[in-house]
Amino acid sequence: MVKLQEICPDLLTINNRVRQKRKDYISYDFTRIKNDILKSFFDLAQEFESLNDFYRICVTVPRDSLKVESRLYLLDKTEQNFELVCDTQKGIYREKPKAPATIRLADQPYEEGDSYIVPILRHNFRAEGFPSLQSDTKRILGMLEVFPANRLSDSDRFFFTKYTNRIGFNLHNRQVAQQNIQHLKFINNLVRDIEHNVIVPNMYFKHIFNQLKKRIGNLEELHDTVVSLKKTHDIESKLCDMVAGKISDLRDMLSANHKELLEYHATISLFLESLFRPDHFKKGHLVLRPKKCLVEKEIIVPQLEYFSKRFKTKGIAIERPKDMLEEEVPLMVDLGLLAQVYSNFFSNAVKYTETIHYKNGSSRKAMAYGREYIIDFFGDGKDGIKFNVFTTGEHISPTDALNIFEDGYRVASRSTVSGEGHGLSFIRHVVEIHGGVAGYEPTAEGNNFYFVLPLHDVEPQLVLDY
Repeated sequence: MVKLQEICPDLLTINNRVRQKRKDYISYDFTRIKNDILKSFFDLAQEFESLNDFYRICVTVPRDSLKVESRLYLLDKTEQNFELVCDTQKGIYREKPKAPATIRLADQPYEEGDSYIVPILRHNFRAEGFPSLQSDTKRILGMLEVFPANRLSDSDRFFFTKYTNRIGFNLHNRQVAQQNIQHLKFINNLVRDIEHNVIVPNMYFKHIFNQLKKRIGNLEELHDTVVSLKKTHDIESKLCDMVAGKISDLRDMLSANHKELLEYHATISLFLESLFRPDHFKKGHLVLRPKKCLVEKEIIVPQLEYFSKRFKTKGIAIERPKDMLEEEVPLMVDLGLLAQVYSNFFSNAVKYTETIHYKNGSSRKAMAYGREYIIDFFGDGKDGIKFNVFTTGEHISPTDALNIFEDGYRVASRSTVSGEGHGLSFIRHVVEIHGGVAGYEPTAEGNNFYFVLPLHDVEPQLVLDY
């Protein structure tokens, strides 16, 4: 007979663990009621999908059978403090109050007053392909408080250590699944950002290349003309001047195209660097590379030059502030991401700026930008700087104003203009991870889109949600 280890050593290991588990359960000597509690918990944990329902199951199952009350505490985002999320008396706590001092970080059960408090431990887990989920430095997920403790026998106390093991296993898997969803959502939105901010605008290259090809062809025609004239010896000074002038003009235009290409290349390279950082994909969220910079000179002006021809073609005047170019603002910002904020603002301005008419018969069609300092905007002693991008035109409706920064939202009256409703959502996200806020406000002559960033060396915030 072939020995099991000769077929599959790993299978032998599993077989030994199965036998050991059977012996363990015999030694546990759980009553039928306690075994039913474990079975009920396992079945219900699979039946209900939401986290809140799972929390309710954790506290309700033992109450029904063992006639004890319980409270479920979980670590908050800082992993330093416990929050009360659910109990058998009030159910789910929406506000998640901070746990009392009696609930402390401990990897072993302990008694406090009339309560028996058991740690909920994270089980070993590795999420391949998601490095941000592979940390196992902290095993404690939360604590289960059971009371009154005087109703618990030694067997009951031991049972709750096994019961919280089941909670920890299920809770950890649910948290990992939720993080996976957030990670995939982030990547999906990042792909949309790349398409919206890089791939679609990159089609503009084709237009510039066509211009270059046409003008190079004109130069070739002039070259052929000059060669032909030389062959016939029918060359006049005025004709030569005319040809030389045209060649000079074409050369200037080609130089301008070349400059435009270099500027466009610099912008796209900056966008690509800020969107394709490996850290984004490793962490599952945008990772900032903040630095001090001259906001107008290094961020706004390069984007303005890129859009200047389109503003001119649409007859939109550009109104620039007089006191901002060399201004050193005490800000730490991600230059690449903030440049894309202005790129989206200016792109919208090209699309939506409208002419307004005054009673005296004059009119105005303009885009203006600037900044202003706001004292205590983020609280006492926490000043902010507000960056504005204003365009003339009809106001956005109050309903649209409330929703316009939501991803995919389009203003109904402007649905005929090309777009996906993603630009303002991207702006809000970038501003928020810088610790700021983005918004819209109607003004006397049009619409002002703005964002406010904190001053005084406020650290940028990293967020998982998009």
